[in-house]
Amino acid sequence: MRFTTLDDWLEWQQTLHPNPIDLGLQRVAAVWHELRPKGLQCRVISVAGTNGKGSCVALAERIAREGGLTTGAYTSPHLLRYTERIRLNGEEIAGQVLCAVFERIDQARQRCFNADGSAVTLSYFEFATLAALECFAEAEVDITVLEVGLG
Repeated sequence: MRFTTLDDWLEWQQTLHPNPIDLGLQRVAAVWHELRPKGLQCRVISVAGTNGKGSCVALAERIAREGGLTTGAYTSPHLLRYTERIRLNGEEIAGQVLCAVFERIDQARQRCFNADGSAVTLSYFEFATLAALECFAEAEVDITVLEVGLG
């Protein structure tokens, strides 16, 4: 494993990609396909817009859980702890679970290449998004609620 603590993973992720924001989905899509060729096998609610995304995600997640569905929810940024970004059935993801997921993402990333033959890099946000999707796929949730932004 590249790192054993969440803080070490997050510090490294901030240095991996040369730009904090890099619009486009090619890199993240390539890594996601390497991780999960079949993609997510659940319904997805995407929440976009300028204001109120976090509240809408929380409401949709709660409605789904009250309806008996298993849920995954992703929001960004976090307020206090990075692990707040990813919830399974209303519960914040554990840091050690996230470390294992980051390791799988990093291994998949290293199997994806740019045109020049170098390994694909991911931004901090892209790592977080892939981690959420991987957690939801692994848990086989019924519905995923995603807060989405640009790119």
